[in-house]
Amino acid sequence: MTTVAIDMDKLMAFVGQAVGEVGATLNAALVVMGDRLGYYHALADGGATTPAELAEKTSTSEHYAREWLNAQAAGGFVEYDPHTGKYLLPPEQAVALTDESSPAFLPGFFQIALGTVQHTTETIEAARSGAGIGWHEHNSDVHLGCERFFRPGYNANLIAGWLPALDDVVQKLESGARVADIGCGHGASTILMAQAYPQSTFIGSDYHPESIETARRRAAEAGVTDRVTFEVAPATKYSGTGYDLVTTFDALHDMGDPVGAAKHVRESLASDGTWMVVEPMAGDRVEDNLNPVGRAYYGFSTLLCTPASLSQDVGLALGTQAGPARIRDVTTAAGFTRFRTAAETPFNLVFEVRP
Repeated sequence: MTTVAIDMDKLMAFVGQAVGEVGATLNAALVVMGDRLGYYHALADGGATTPAELAEKTSTSEHYAREWLNAQAAGGFVEYDPHTGKYLLPPEQAVALTDESSPAFLPGFFQIALGTVQHTTETIEAARSGAGIGWHEHNSDVHLGCERFFRPGYNANLIAGWLPALDDVVQKLESGARVADIGCGHGASTILMAQAYPQSTFIGSDYHPESIETARRRAAEAGVTDRVTFEVAPATKYSGTGYDLVTTFDALHDMGDPVGAAKHVRESLASDGTWMVVEPMAGDRVEDNLNPVGRAYYGFSTLLCTPASLSQDVGLALGTQAGPARIRDVTTAAGFTRFRTAAETPFNLVFEVRP
């Protein structure tokens, strides 16, 4: 065996990096804890705060509040003043950690990550056998975290940017269009479009019954049930034809048979209809995605999205970082002839697909 010389400085630098990784892993749980216990909101509302004050404001134990604050200070999420013994949540962090209307809102991102890693044991066994793990097999943190992570981005971009980037779509929606939102989950995207375009009608579909129940409840709360319906159906079998617009938000890569789904979209569209496909930001080459966003998405791909695809018929397993070329290949195989990137954000690519 060839002996490889070890650079001790590089080794210890990597050990230091690994310590940071462990801290980051634990911090996902700490962010969810702070979100659920109201720690972040209390800090945002109260200014500089002691552990005792935070515990009193949130009706929690001071022991937990103190250790949580110290962990947040060590990670740079809050600031600590050693002279006063108080902790401060900077205004920028307050926006990211408390304002669900902001596109920078982050607790949902941590929530879906935490929910995902809770199934690590099952994922390890699935990797050995090649089996999949269905979306329905995950816990509620995955389902609710997904909604809370993507909804702020949809709120910020869908009506103001993404739909106007499509040719002739907004005019149809304003005058009254028929829209199908497939893989709709809790219905955040469907309801948002229905609120913006009251002359149009919308049907959202998802194979997961519990998600559809939540979507129906959300629609009732939003007061849009007169123009929105939800059904339990896989992407290859949702009902209706003649749609002016079909949408798929952050879901095509999760499907076992995305080509079959695309063929069904093609069949269900009107002759001049449009399919808007929103997918995670990704380049076509691995090296394009070796960045913080790509790292997070490759993690989700390994632990959540690829297992979801493998649990379904065909199991194509595009992966969360499929990239435009592979998405184009899916649409071309389904009979579509036009494909372009219409818009993008740091987290998403928006494709316009037409017959």
